[in-house]
Amino acid sequence: MCANVFGVLKSLFGKPFDGGKRMDHGGPQQHQHPTEQQQPYHQQHPAMTRLYEVHNEVTSLGPQVCTFSGLQDDRDYKRLERELTRLLLQVDQVDTEGKPELQGARKRAAQEVEGLLRYLEENATHPSRAVIEEVSNEARQLLHDRVVAPQRTGGAAEINDELVDALQVMVLRLTQVKTEGRVPLRKARYRALTRLCAVQDVIEGRTEQQTLSLPLPGETHEAVHRINQVMVKVSVARGQLVALLMGLSGRDSCAHLSRLLTEMQAELDALDVSGDAAIRNYRKQVVEEINGLLKHLDLEGEGEDTRRYDLGQNNSIREIEAVRAHVSHLRDGVLRHCVMGDLSFRPKAELQGLLTHLDQVDTAKNPCIREARRRAVVEVQAIITFLDLREALARRQPGPGEHPAHRAVWLVLGSLSDLQAQALGFDGKRVDKSYILLEELLTKQLLALDAVDPQGDDTTKMARKQAVKFAQNILNYLDMKTDEWEY
Repeated sequence: MCANVFGVLKSLFGKPFDGGKRMDHGGPQQHQHPTEQQQPYHQQHPAMTRLYEVHNEVTSLGPQVCTFSGLQDDRDYKRLERELTRLLLQVDQVDTEGKPELQGARKRAAQEVEGLLRYLEENATHPSRAVIEEVSNEARQLLHDRVVAPQRTGGAAEINDELVDALQVMVLRLTQVKTEGRVPLRKARYRALTRLCAVQDVIEGRTEQQTLSLPLPGETHEAVHRINQVMVKVSVARGQLVALLMGLSGRDSCAHLSRLLTEMQAELDALDVSGDAAIRNYRKQVVEEINGLLKHLDLEGEGEDTRRYDLGQNNSIREIEAVRAHVSHLRDGVLRHCVMGDLSFRPKAELQGLLTHLDQVDTAKNPCIREARRRAVVEVQAIITFLDLREALARRQPGPGEHPAHRAVWLVLGSLSDLQAQALGFDGKRVDKSYILLEELLTKQLLALDAVDPQGDDTTKMARKQAVKFAQNILNYLDMKTDEWEY
């Protein structure tokens, strides 16, 4: 369920429905003389009673609307829309007898229902929801053509590095979808990511399986033939699982596939391996693969728990955010000392410790958490490289025989160091003039490096190559800081 549903509804519709006692929708009350104050109608008035009944139904539908993550053609969307429209018609039919208090109560009830209808439609038609569906459809088509369809026709699935890479690109695209903090969009993105990552796990497991020397020849032991037969069933089950996860299976169900896999486990457990270690290992390998498929069959309930898709509540994300807060503090200190020309503040050991800490954060194979960790690592590395370049510039003592091209590269590195300080301290958006100017200056430094002629000097070639990479890293860092990525 969506956490704090009523808090969400309150933010959507203003103050809770109160039977029309507040006529200003949350604004300041007009002070009246006691004799002029209107007395609220008794709740037993037929019109007021009906409005309270409608309000109770709206309250029960609110959590369902708040957590609905589908599209307009989904069955649940049509049901919710039908129920809310029915309630809106019932509110419209309430006879207020021309009394202001009842008219205000009816208006308030209508606003609540209309607010839910609007929220339901906005999330189902949101551009980000369309992107999630677009990526999901591309994944379905790809997996249908490469895995599901070949197996259904008795062929072999086309599993290779190209397929694995294509799925990874789709996962990254989903992690970049903006949800604007909307619970339904977060839920939709999480569900799509969960299924696609599960398919990745199944596909990559199968790819590794193909590299093994097993299965053993059938004549080696009577049990081996039985294990080989189970292996054939596991291969079919793997294709069925991919179809189920991506919504490509019209007949099979998770319960049916789970029962088949459990029967395979029982068949393997009943085998007599006669103390042969090689066959025992073979059986163990197949059992582990079956267990790997079974763990992905409980995804129907995924996304129903807010803690799963609202990563703001995730312990790993909180840990990463704590590190980022520490990094921000160190970055401000480094920039402050650099402005004063003081190079004594060098918290490199502390920054290296933060990198170690981030490396130990459990991502639970969640691509969003992995991306959050990667971005935190980039933030730490940006400060470390800034300190390293500053130190190198301070130590530099060019000799009279230094190659002119090499000197030109160092001049560019000095400019890049100043620009990186600006990038580290930048806290704006891409539309800001300061961002555009900074991006232009960095591009000019790349052009300056491109104009350097090493004249065959290997040292200059290497220095220019490193300087180009350094400038591109600053641009990438600036791009990351302003892409408005979210969990």
